[in-house]
Amino acid sequence: MASMSFLALALSVATVTAQTFVPLRFAGVNIAGFDFGCGTDGTCNVTQACPPLTQLGCADGLGQMQHFVENDGYNVFRLPVGWQYLTYSQMTGVLNETQFYNYNMLVNACLSTGAYCEIDIHNYARYDGEIIGQGGPSNEVFAELWYNIADYWKYENRVIFGVFLMKLDGYTQDIVTWAGSVQAAVTAIRSTGANSQIILLPGNNYTSAETFISSGSAAALNMVRNPDGSITNLVMDVHKYLDYDNSGTHAECVTNNIESSWYPLSMWLRENGRQALNTETGGGDVDSCVGYLSQQLAYQAANSDVILGYIGWAAGSFATNYILSETPCYNGTGWNDTLTVSTALSPMTNMLVSSVA
Repeated sequence: MASMSFLALALSVATVTAQTFVPLRFAGVNIAGFDFGCGTDGTCNVTQACPPLTQLGCADGLGQMQHFVENDGYNVFRLPVGWQYLTYSQMTGVLNETQFYNYNMLVNACLSTGAYCEIDIHNYARYDGEIIGQGGPSNEVFAELWYNIADYWKYENRVIFGVFLMKLDGYTQDIVTWAGSVQAAVTAIRSTGANSQIILLPGNNYTSAETFISSGSAAALNMVRNPDGSITNLVMDVHKYLDYDNSGTHAECVTNNIESSWYPLSMWLRENGRQALNTETGGGDVDSCVGYLSQQLAYQAANSDVILGYIGWAAGSFATNYILSETPCYNGTGWNDTLTVSTALSPMTNMLVSSVA
């Protein structure tokens, strides 16, 4: 593991530089399934979706979320879904009534727990291989999609809008052009009257916290504004896994990410008056991940003025033997958490999260 001397130094620096030390605002889990069948090229086979709802034949997403709130103290869930699922494989911003109704069943289940619920269109800033605003769907179609989604939830303060995850292809994507697409979505969302909700702004390279500054994502997204010119509730969307290649595909964790990622990012956020939410993190159900995740979360909590919290990947329709599964196992009378959840990620265990978001 990383030396505890560096960790102690980092935590000391964070304590001195943080504006106000308060608990993290958010902690939660991705409830996946509506996004199954979607690839990193933005293609989605909607027949492979496995909605995490018993009434649609898959996992008990409501039961999982109720358990996570009541027994673990979580207060936010990210709900990935494919663009093609919502429009029934039509490249349009018009929502298919039946498909959107199905997805809204999950959103309503989430809201019924009292948690915040992130609507996450999980297409990697693409549609069928083409980048939004860069040869793929136009910014106008992209904005129409988000207008229609936001208009439905504009009065629900506990809905968070997760604009899109941006995938890197050898740094060939134009991050400034992408920021223009994000701006179009933000403007569309706010034009519905959805002015109180958080909108998450994703960057390049799978919106990695480690490269958020070096890829140009930070600088480009720092220009995105609400229609009134403010940055209120415009939050940077970052991800960070802890395996050796930052892919989230290996069980073992090898880093706490503090020196490489969270320290420089927290400094940039503070200098620019911005905040970030770590919407994907996690590791295998092994001791190394328990240790490194605990260190990462402790650092984030020490910088809670600029890092709002974390959302683990993933539960919902993932099987319990999936390498990064955080899916609890139901034993007939109650739910049993994975090792990483019960000993590192659960707010009931780590005591790093505010009880009221």
